[in-house]
Amino acid sequence: MKRTLRVGLFVGVVVCVLVSSLTLKSGKAAGVGKAGAQASASPPPQASTPQAAATPQRDEKLWKKALALHKKTVVIDGHNDIPTVMVDEDYDMGVSSVGKYHTDVARLKQSGMTGEFFSIYVDRQYATQEWVAKNYVREGGSSRRALDLIDASYRMVEKYPKDLTLATSAADIVRAKKQGKVGVLMGIEGGHAIENSLSALREFYRLGVRYMTLTHNNTNDWADACCDDAKHNGLSEFGKEVVREMNRLGMFVDISHVSDKTMSDVLDVSKAPVIASHSSARVFSNHKRNIPDELLKRIAQNGGVVMVNFYPAFLDEKVRAAGIERDAKLKTQREALRGQFKDDQKRLDEELKRLDDANPIPNTTLSMLVDHIDHIAKVAGVDHVGLGSDFDGVPNLPEGIKDVADLPNITYELLRRGYSERDVMKILGGNFMRAFAEVERVAHTDRRQISGEGSARRLEATKK
Repeated sequence: MKRTLRVGLFVGVVVCVLVSSLTLKSGKAAGVGKAGAQASASPPPQASTPQAAATPQRDEKLWKKALALHKKTVVIDGHNDIPTVMVDEDYDMGVSSVGKYHTDVARLKQSGMTGEFFSIYVDRQYATQEWVAKNYVREGGSSRRALDLIDASYRMVEKYPKDLTLATSAADIVRAKKQGKVGVLMGIEGGHAIENSLSALREFYRLGVRYMTLTHNNTNDWADACCDDAKHNGLSEFGKEVVREMNRLGMFVDISHVSDKTMSDVLDVSKAPVIASHSSARVFSNHKRNIPDELLKRIAQNGGVVMVNFYPAFLDEKVRAAGIERDAKLKTQREALRGQFKDDQKRLDEELKRLDDANPIPNTTLSMLVDHIDHIAKVAGVDHVGLGSDFDGVPNLPEGIKDVADLPNITYELLRRGYSERDVMKILGGNFMRAFAEVERVAHTDRRQISGEGSARRLEATKK
């Protein structure tokens, strides 16, 4: 039996054993739907009207049940920006940062997390000609920034081996669960990090990167972003080659941040399940970062997973609209601050935050977050939704989720709404594990040669 097939079967057996034992105890068996082809035999609750109200008073019996289920479950979070804090602030995750950051080792363990994707986020500035001309010799460009974040992630795993372990496969995540550790995975955010080179993409795979968000909010040289001018009508031909190479390697194609047309092109090209590592449903917040229903359905047909982002502006249209109104009101003051602190990014960030704090906007609730899970489960199917928090990458979180340690509150709310234990396990991590095993199967990891069979194509610099 080939190694990839053995890993896939192993993961499937482990998940099924966990699910079966919990189902027998709860007496709430639920049907298993095919990937995007049909709904579960016992469908998830219907998407409700957005709920701005706080969750009702906690049922202690149900809370204990939620904690027990959460503890047994493989819990995966698709996106955490703590590596940026580690590099830019020299932050040690072993030190408590309660009230300052969303993540530290103690709270990761408390959260019940099994697999946490550390975001290798490369800001768009590193890809600009101005940055390269001014800073490249001293600080490097996009790939150098990614390497610094990867190195920080490795160093943190090495520093706390009793609590953290590097995970680069579905089997590694299962092993982390058995060992009582948090599996640290890595995903690049911003396809400009590969500097238009498939060779660089392969190097990042060797270093342990297991997804790449094709763009950030900026359109790059081969893919259009959600929040920038379109230049390629989706994916360019080179962009399609990037997707094919990621399939061959066994790296998730992440469609968070890309334009709708890019998303559609990816779904046309990819032979493996894709993920949206931290995106929500557009029906509840009309932000370009969110995914419309027609594409939710296509992601289900692909076998992919939409991992819900926790940022209030992406969850609740009222919050998004209030943010737009505040942006207009504070435009002049922000421009003045950018001019005053143009050479001190840290001070600029502090002053902008102080200005926002002095002009607060409404928040939303954990209930609204679960409305997104409900909706995606209804439209795409319960097999195609997960969690993608964006911890330490967003300025605030919904009421009921103050940091990573509050993840069990989501488990409780799902049970309160009537989800079966089996479906809760899927949402918390089982769906991602199924998709990961399939990505590995498509890659034929036991037979391929990472370099020998891959394309050496790269984009040439544009001549002025």
